Amino acid sequence: MGELRDLRVGHGFDTHRFSDDPSRELILGGVRFEDTPGLVGHSDGDAVAHCIIDALLGAAGLGDVGALFPDTENRWAGADSIGLLGDAVGCLATAGWRIVNVDCTVVAEVPRVAPRRDEMQVCLSAAVGAPVSVKGKRAEAMGALGRQEGLACWAVALIERR
Repeated sequence: MGELRDLRVGHGFDTHRFSDDPSRELILGGVRFEDTPGLVGHSDGDAVAHCIIDALLGAAGLGDVGALFPDTENRWAGADSIGLLGDAVGCLATAGWRIVNVDCTVVAEVPRVAPRRDEMQVCLSAAVGAPVSVKGKRAEAMGALGRQEGLACWAVALIERR
């Protein structure tokens, strides 16, 4: 019989509205998307990175993105979310956890995720230190997401005790 492993699963979710500010860039999974409005947010608004942070912190029982990087603190204003993800990964390592993998789904009418999926996966996997998969889905013109008011992301993370 094999050795028992201490495994934990975390689930993350994030949603952001599209910004009316034409200077706001859209960043998802650390990748800049042209010709699509940026997302409203205290940091750079990278909803993919944010939901992955929540999944990782939740799996380790370390809170959530808002507790670690509160939007009430000016030091996080405009922050690079991939950097925040790296900080969260460091918190897990300090607490004795190793990330096994992360799976993320982005639901949006725009932008199309598939053409940039590989870039996002490379960037996110480097930040996490483990494989990260990204999938893009459409809302099929239903609800706020279907009306292109914003986008939503879900992530699931698997971690194990070192």
